[in-house]
Amino acid sequence: MTKEKTSIFKYEGVNYLLPFILITACFALWGFANDITNPMVKAFSKIFRMSVTEGALTQVAFYGGYFAMALPAAMFIRRFTYKKGILMGLGLYATGAFLFIAARSTGAYWPFLVAYFILTCGLSFLETSANPYILAMGSPETATRRLNFAQSFNPIGSLCGMFVAMNFIQARLNPLSSAERATLPQAEFEAIRQSDLGILIKPYVIIGLVIVVMFLLILLVKMPIVKEENKGSIRETLSDLIGKKRYREGVLAQFFYVGVQIMCWTFIIQYGTRIFMEQGMSEIDAEVLSQRYNIAAMIIFCCSRFICTWLMKYLQPGKMLHIFALAGILCTLGVIFIQGIAGLYCLVAVSACMSLMFPTIYGIALDGLGEDAKFGAAGLIMAILGGSILPPVQAMIIDRGTLLGMPAVNVSFVLPMLCFVVIAIYGYRVFKNII
Repeated sequence: MTKEKTSIFKYEGVNYLLPFILITACFALWGFANDITNPMVKAFSKIFRMSVTEGALTQVAFYGGYFAMALPAAMFIRRFTYKKGILMGLGLYATGAFLFIAARSTGAYWPFLVAYFILTCGLSFLETSANPYILAMGSPETATRRLNFAQSFNPIGSLCGMFVAMNFIQARLNPLSSAERATLPQAEFEAIRQSDLGILIKPYVIIGLVIVVMFLLILLVKMPIVKEENKGSIRETLSDLIGKKRYREGVLAQFFYVGVQIMCWTFIIQYGTRIFMEQGMSEIDAEVLSQRYNIAAMIIFCCSRFICTWLMKYLQPGKMLHIFALAGILCTLGVIFIQGIAGLYCLVAVSACMSLMFPTIYGIALDGLGEDAKFGAAGLIMAILGGSILPPVQAMIIDRGTLLGMPAVNVSFVLPMLCFVVIAIYGYRVFKNII
């Protein structure tokens, strides 16, 4: 086997390094959007004096854009090219970000939901295009490893989003609580709201400008054209995909993976807050300290993804997926049954287990699909819906307070554990060539 054939960035005489760098930058950009948005649920609730449920419509709009646009994005890419799909995604991303300016001028909440929906339609285009494009940029033998490497930059963008949300939005909003805002005269409340909205939109406008620069770079740089045979109609393609066990079960595994990721990162705050309040800490201080553990989990996730990319030089992706899912099961058992700070350590360690899962499931499920990968990618992006369906189920368990003689927040992590069981089975079936 020649060195050229096994290189990640060079294959059959074509050097993919510059296109790879540009497309990989997009992974960080949508990671930024994901994690700057999560804290906005609470921010909007305060700014507009709404309930938490109304504030959570932010996430509904966010995930709605992902789900609604995945299949149209695949149809667009099938008709045109991956490059045009990337450009369309960046264009919608920038448009949604700049719409925050218009949304602020209305002083209403729903225009922000529209802006989020359009922004995430762009993210759906980006993910549907970029993931299979990276797989196609080189040797099929190194495709999954290449995608893991590109996906390693996604949590870096996420960390930047978390940092910006904490330090440039949350820390600068008016400190008045929702209860205190409710007692203010309307004129005074309006002045505070406009000031807070001005703070909130600035990072989105700046990232919109960054997206415009990225759009121009990708537009001007010559990108590789992936030439694949068009096998048939859309109906035939979808029928072929559904008939492939490895792909079909991969979409299911991805649904549960995204669910477990959002659950573990969302409810680490509740888990840690309970522990620190039992130690005598105030609720606010406990929440702040728990957020630091959340950031630590993201850093571990990021580092582990780079390590997993290196390990894939020596271990088969299906085997690694199986091993890391088993480790995730063990960690979540620790979260459930170990009381105190040790249980929180187990929850942080779960991030190391999750690090390789999204790109590895993605790469395995699309392996060998050729032109069908464009529609296959859409199904895997639509599986992100798991991140909006499963966390509310866990939240309902947590709201019980106590369950089976244990804190309900501990018991609730049975659900993430079961998700890891599904992923472990998928990894085993791939590794043993059952599917």
